[in-house]
Amino acid sequence: MSHRSKMIPIRTTKTTSSLGAVMLTVSFLLLVSCNALLTPLNPASLVPAAQVLLNQFAATDSNADGGLSFPEVRLQTPSLSREGFDLMDASSDGLVSRAELTRFLEAHGVSGEGEGEGEGEGEGEGEGEGEGEGEGETGPVFLSFQVLNEYPHDVQAFTQGLVYDSGVMYEGTGISGQSTLRTVVLETAAYSVEARLSSQYFGEGIAVFGGRILQLTWRNNVGFIYDQDTFALTGEFAYSGEGWGITHDGSRLIMSNGTNTIRFLEPETFDTTGSITVQDRGIPVDRLNELEYIRGQIWANVWMRDFIAVIDPGSGAVTAWLDLASIVPESVQNSNDNVLNGIAYDAPTDRIWVTGKRWPKLFEIAVSMPEKR
Repeated sequence: MSHRSKMIPIRTTKTTSSLGAVMLTVSFLLLVSCNALLTPLNPASLVPAAQVLLNQFAATDSNADGGLSFPEVRLQTPSLSREGFDLMDASSDGLVSRAELTRFLEAHGVSGEGEGEGEGEGEGEGEGEGEGEGEGETGPVFLSFQVLNEYPHDVQAFTQGLVYDSGVMYEGTGISGQSTLRTVVLETAAYSVEARLSSQYFGEGIAVFGGRILQLTWRNNVGFIYDQDTFALTGEFAYSGEGWGITHDGSRLIMSNGTNTIRFLEPETFDTTGSITVQDRGIPVDRLNELEYIRGQIWANVWMRDFIAVIDPGSGAVTAWLDLASIVPESVQNSNDNVLNGIAYDAPTDRIWVTGKRWPKLFEIAVSMPEKR
């Protein structure tokens, strides 16, 4: 591997060798290394998901005394977390029943026979292979995929951004004191560190736009601008809130901040020009992480989920889900840190790559359309 690198020579802070300071730093990193601190879940936010699941019972004429396990629920509503499932599972038996869903909804002032949760943002854009069709009543489609190639990946790379442009794979990595911008050789995983962020910065998503490479930071409210050819630092840009993922649609930058809001930015001034709130049949889809713009849709990793959400950039509706649980490497399957994160796309060849934080592999996949559930 190449060890060529350059330190970002800005806002450098003085470090200390004090054992106490080191321990505090390690403790802080343990808290934040997953990319965000969890906030308490508001049970009322689960009402749309409960309606979707109750309608699933009605659609399948399921036995009222039976129940759905979390793995079964996960296939119907990928946006529902285990924490949310447990709040609905009043009996704590690992199953959520029709009766439990009805009581949950009634406790929040909603009729237990909820119909039509699928109203909402309608069709999507329907570009590319048809991801956007028919989201309304039936919900998003579920995509199938095939692994075309497996490549080695640096197991020390805490992947926060992945971009393929003009034959070059770029990767942005995170963790304070370890954050980099690098170029990667797919076939060997050899890499060159083109820029190394100062220790106060936690690197996040990256994008290539207009001969520039843009790199976000998590909580510093600043992004860095590099020349694509020389990797020289040419500027900075400011933004409010946290920085998680960034991509573009050819005319606008598209940015996530760990919530279910995606913002659109003017690429020269970095001013916010609009936003969408992302939802699946009325269920907010938050923790949106690394982004890529593919076939006219926004593809988003969802932090701590094995799914990619395919999002209509006009309405914010999830038009499709891509379940990648089957390719999560065994070595990271029990990790809360080393999760699926990283999507790259080459539009001229329609090639798609995915990986995760500290994963030993990077996958090239072909995605088929569509599969209703």
